[in-house]
Amino acid sequence: MSDLHTRDLHTAGLHASLHDNRALVWSLFAAFALVTLYMLGVRTLVPPDEGRYAEMAREMFVSGDWVTTRLNGIKYFEKPPLQTWMNALSFTLFGLGEWQARLWTGLCGIGGVLLTAYAGTRVFCARVGFYAGLVLGSCFYWVACSQIDSLDMGLSGMMTIVLCALLLGQREGASALENRNWMLLCWAAMALAVLSKGLIGLMLPGGILVAYTLITLQWRLWARLHLVKGLLLFLLVAAPWFILVGMRNPEQPAFFFIHEHWDRFFKTEHHREQVWYVFFVLTAVGMVPWLGMLAQSLVLGARKVAGSDPKAFRPRLMLLIWAAFIILFFTKSNSKLPGYILPVFPALALLTAIYLDTGRRAARVVTAALMALVGAALLATVPFMPRMAGRAGEVVLYQGYQPWVLAAGLVALLGGALALLYARRQDGHKSKDWFVVVLAVAGFATTQIMMAGFEPLGRARAGVAMLPAIEAQLTPDTKLYAVGTYEQSMSFYLRRTVTLVAYTDEFSFGLQQQPELGIPTVPLFVERWMRDAAAGRHNLAFMPEDIYHALRAQGVPMRIVAQDARRMVVSNQK
Repeated sequence: MSDLHTRDLHTAGLHASLHDNRALVWSLFAAFALVTLYMLGVRTLVPPDEGRYAEMAREMFVSGDWVTTRLNGIKYFEKPPLQTWMNALSFTLFGLGEWQARLWTGLCGIGGVLLTAYAGTRVFCARVGFYAGLVLGSCFYWVACSQIDSLDMGLSGMMTIVLCALLLGQREGASALENRNWMLLCWAAMALAVLSKGLIGLMLPGGILVAYTLITLQWRLWARLHLVKGLLLFLLVAAPWFILVGMRNPEQPAFFFIHEHWDRFFKTEHHREQVWYVFFVLTAVGMVPWLGMLAQSLVLGARKVAGSDPKAFRPRLMLLIWAAFIILFFTKSNSKLPGYILPVFPALALLTAIYLDTGRRAARVVTAALMALVGAALLATVPFMPRMAGRAGEVVLYQGYQPWVLAAGLVALLGGALALLYARRQDGHKSKDWFVVVLAVAGFATTQIMMAGFEPLGRARAGVAMLPAIEAQLTPDTKLYAVGTYEQSMSFYLRRTVTLVAYTDEFSFGLQQQPELGIPTVPLFVERWMRDAAAGRHNLAFMPEDIYHALRAQGVPMRIVAQDARRMVVSNQK
């Protein structure tokens, strides 16, 4: 027997199961997809990541150069181009805007939920597929990252294809044709993952397969991977861009493969160190509202199905190894950013769905109670939110966020309480189904409310309130500088690049190749600024307040055009 034996356990009473109600299932999915897509456009692009990737795509769209990726007009080779391509394509089709900049990540989030549900249905049973879609579509981390223009969801979308295609291709009962087709899709998805964020798109699945083989000793699995055809397809998809960009930019391969992979993993120069257990904490937080059964689901993944063939493929174990390997891999890295572990959540959603189908009622009670506690914690946080303001003048922004957190807390509290009522009932699968639906809706709604309410804080971080004042001063001939800073979102909203002054950071490598695109020191900038002022040529400059006061004390002519708690914009003309 294999995990497929669970299909036979649901022959009775299926008429009472929600997953059999196609109208309900597709209505839930349609609501999830429509709300997700609508929410893509309700918030400002928050720096640094959202502004950066939107601006890279805007510059690609404007220049027509789909090979050499640039940021602020400077060569930028930290990441491969898939997300930039997709965003530039979105701009080409729908114009420039916030929802267009987030469309690719939103579609990856939606597609990941749909594919996870499909894989759960085919590999395990229809109820597991139904539950898996609901679990993933309501996990705090997955929902939130679906709304953010960053590389992590794009990578996770491709990695979800890799995982689900592997499960579907290797499942017991798959025909030779199905095995071949799913595995070729798996190889193609690995290539797209490499084009999304680099070699981890190949290294992670490869390491997971090796770990699975060493644990199970199922060496015959490798004969079903279609290695030769798969590698050819992988190279056909992934290699052309690397060849083209290397031919046009000979400096790119060494920077990308050594600095952005080896150095980032083993060295601390990127200043992204965190405590060793950070990804375990983030995984727990990201699984809300399903945290109460995470541990039991992981244990279930390690167990063999009773009476199963020891040589049979073990999808539950594969899911467990997938999640554990990715978390441990990035735990070892000296560069730790929260989005790195996003690809684990489809695997955790499937394991949680299996446990929901077969696990104990007590775990559902605990899970619902924890969701209610999350709601209570949000409500308790509301009175203290103004104290979170870290800058003068931003207290009002946190006060404006209070009603949203209050609403999110109430949704979580009431959703957890209602789910608790269903969890305590003992009338079979129907109450279990409603428990899952109620908790999923509550988790999804809570996250979306929190994300929507963040907009005033996002606007403040991006500085978009200053745009009317800046645009009133801009002409096609106006020179625009950024002194000691780079405003990641402003270039996108102003539709133009700036000249960097005394600032390198992520532009360090690009400015080494194109030093003429920056000004290395403030004195050199001041010389140009004053020369243009005397000649009547209009300049504008972004700068922090401390630099403004330092230059002002030196007698540099500056008129304040706009100002907020984070930056100033000044003119060299009275």
